[in-house]
Amino acid sequence: MREVYDAELTILKGNGMGDESDLAGDRVARIIAERIMTGRLAAGEPIKQDELAVELGTSRIPVRDALRILEKRGMVSLRANASAKVVSRTVEDMDVSYRIREVLEPMLLAESIPHLGEEAIDALRQLKDRLADDLGYEEYLALTREFHVLCFSGHRAPLLSHIIEWLWDTTYSYRAAFARMSVADEERLRAMRVERELLFDAISHREVDLAQRIWAIQVRRTHKALLRYADRADLLGSETPAGARGNSSR
Repeated sequence: MREVYDAELTILKGNGMGDESDLAGDRVARIIAERIMTGRLAAGEPIKQDELAVELGTSRIPVRDALRILEKRGMVSLRANASAKVVSRTVEDMDVSYRIREVLEPMLLAESIPHLGEEAIDALRQLKDRLADDLGYEEYLALTREFHVLCFSGHRAPLLSHIIEWLWDTTYSYRAAFARMSVADEERLRAMRVERELLFDAISHREVDLAQRIWAIQVRRTHKALLRYADRADLLGSETPAGARGNSSR
């Protein structure tokens, strides 16, 4: 994933002249979001706008625009004095988000499958095969998200898609933690490969009900695994206050 945002940084800087017309806030937002999702910017970490603007060769205006975009996505919090930091999510937040995801994501998958063309199916097959290789956690996390996005790409339900994307963005640190756990656990990886094969087979044969059930099982398994590590703030990289830990057991 480092190559992804390094490439974007090259595009942003261009020839070093800092062309403001090419420094739209949404492009800066993508770079910041990638750094948050890969852990380069940790939960609770301040975002130094002046330093970021210098690094990207731009003024603070696109940086401020980017932070407003990410605030709406639930990834960044902004203060009245214009300071910003990466949002920290509690275990209770994660618990609620995953319970919602288990319901909504199979719905979006059902909207998508009938409209997936052969090109999308071929791309899913290639991603599935790449995910069967030995990967570092950042690449694993990026490819997993790409696989999931492609599964949903045939949908005709933009509102539902927007809600799910927001849930993904607000649980990024937990998804990254699960990726770290997964790549270090061969037994877990084998189980996930089998599930992915079953899911791909169901999608490619347009077996919507079966694909929905497999998807819900995957979300539930990830959810339960993360709850087992609820006290591992060092692993999850998120706040785990006592109240949140107690509520997350339900």
